[in-house]
Amino acid sequence: MDFELTQEHELIRESTRKFAEKEVLPGLTERDRKHESGGDLLKAMAKAGLTGTSLPKKYGGQDTDYISLGIVCEELERADSSARVVMSVHLGLHCLTLLQWGTKEQKERLLPPLARGEKIGAFALTEPNAGSDVVNMKMRAERKGDEYILNGEKTWISLSDYADQFLVVAVTDSNAHSKAHGMNAFIVDRNSRGFSSRPIKGKLGVRAGDTGQIFLENVRVSAANRLGEEGDGFRVAMSALDHGRYTVASGAVGIIQGCLDACVSYANARTVGGEAIGKKQLVQQMIANMAASRDIGRLLYYKVGWMKNMGLRHTREVSLAKWTNCDNAFQSASDAVEIHGAYGYCDEFPVERHFRNSRGAMIYEGTREIHTLLQAEYALGYRSDRPLKRTLPTWPFGEDV
Repeated sequence: MDFELTQEHELIRESTRKFAEKEVLPGLTERDRKHESGGDLLKAMAKAGLTGTSLPKKYGGQDTDYISLGIVCEELERADSSARVVMSVHLGLHCLTLLQWGTKEQKERLLPPLARGEKIGAFALTEPNAGSDVVNMKMRAERKGDEYILNGEKTWISLSDYADQFLVVAVTDSNAHSKAHGMNAFIVDRNSRGFSSRPIKGKLGVRAGDTGQIFLENVRVSAANRLGEEGDGFRVAMSALDHGRYTVASGAVGIIQGCLDACVSYANARTVGGEAIGKKQLVQQMIANMAASRDIGRLLYYKVGWMKNMGLRHTREVSLAKWTNCDNAFQSASDAVEIHGAYGYCDEFPVERHFRNSRGAMIYEGTREIHTLLQAEYALGYRSDRPLKRTLPTWPFGEDV
């Protein structure tokens, strides 16, 4: 097994880091204070080619492998979670799911403008009473000839105000023998009659990111925009979560690295009793734990990226990576605040923002408790993975993708 990143990976890391320093960090503190997000960052990402990461060149993408997506997410979240969320939602949850489940016609029609950043995609699964309990969703889709009519609401939807299209999961057969087999997934256009959105304000973290609710009232969606066969909606949603969890797991390593960067700088500059606090053993312990968490986190998400490249199912592995890395990111951010003392409690330093952002990552894309249960069930033999009905295309991408 080769643990060395390729030269292309290193170039992607370097270019993404420069992008974050130029496009994400300037003005970030003020945007975070004001709960301000905008479309300028999305346009900059498109111009830099980031919106086409890990998508085939055939569909307008960069033809890079799936490990590259993880590296991009790590470097963006090293700056701020709001930037990584764009990649998680647009690429992980939306585009990769479309690449996995879309027909040839759907991929040729829908993926190129997404890869070029001319359109932005989002994902809509969570409802007011259906978060971890996905099968309890209330949104309905009724078949009428060659269309479906969708009614209901989704909440905690990232990019709700900016996305051009949404991957929406709804119940089509409430009498199915299993609730999971009575769902379908659809690509819904923002401009559809009956579609509306509303922002969610007052969030603890990811304040520079756009989050909201979407409402569908008798929204008509062509059957040509259904992903998968009739009844595949739950499978589509779970596949999407595997992709999304990968981006969150890799992004969490960016939080750890961001905290480590800030603490190394501060611990070497701050003196107590005539010496740098970096010389204090308890400070060293916290910094050592950050360095260990970063390296462990990278190994976990590199493995998942490799499994994606190989076309292997990775539901257990990505759950472990998401759970472990997000928990470690929160602990690293908490320690970073401790190292900075009173300064860590205000937004003069980035660790305060990383602390707030890292708490959210332990909730979205599967709560810490859900992932704990998943790992226990795998270990106890109560859960095992069947072969996927449709697999993500292996990398390098072939002409038949």
